[in-house]
Amino acid sequence: MKLRSATQDGQEGLSLVGFMFVTAIIAVLVVLGMKVVPTVIEYTAIKKAITTATANAASARDIQVAFDKQRDAGYIESVSGKDLEITKTADGFDVSVSYEKRIGLIGPTSLVIDYVASTGGKPAQKIAQ
Repeated sequence: MKLRSATQDGQEGLSLVGFMFVTAIIAVLVVLGMKVVPTVIEYTAIKKAITTATANAASARDIQVAFDKQRDAGYIESVSGKDLEITKTADGFDVSVSYEKRIGLIGPTSLVIDYVASTGGKPAQKIAQ
């Protein structure tokens, strides 16, 4: 019986260095996802809040007050009622908001995401800080 060595068969698979590299890439993506997902959740809460605030409003001030109430209940921290751009239309009101979210990564680097939400067709022009 003849024994074959491992080098003759042609090894397959991932080396230790390759495994460590793939693991590091996956870890970076998971950490990035864990930092981005809360901002996306907040953005969807803002969109829902401006839609709800606009539904039964009689004035621009009513929209701001209704948004601020939902802001307190919905853990919205990036914008307030003062940041809303409210435009009177024939159908009622169009409300839009634009803001940027900075997510600190490593040292001086950060990820900047620009969010724009609107109940009408025209998005907000300015970015709230």
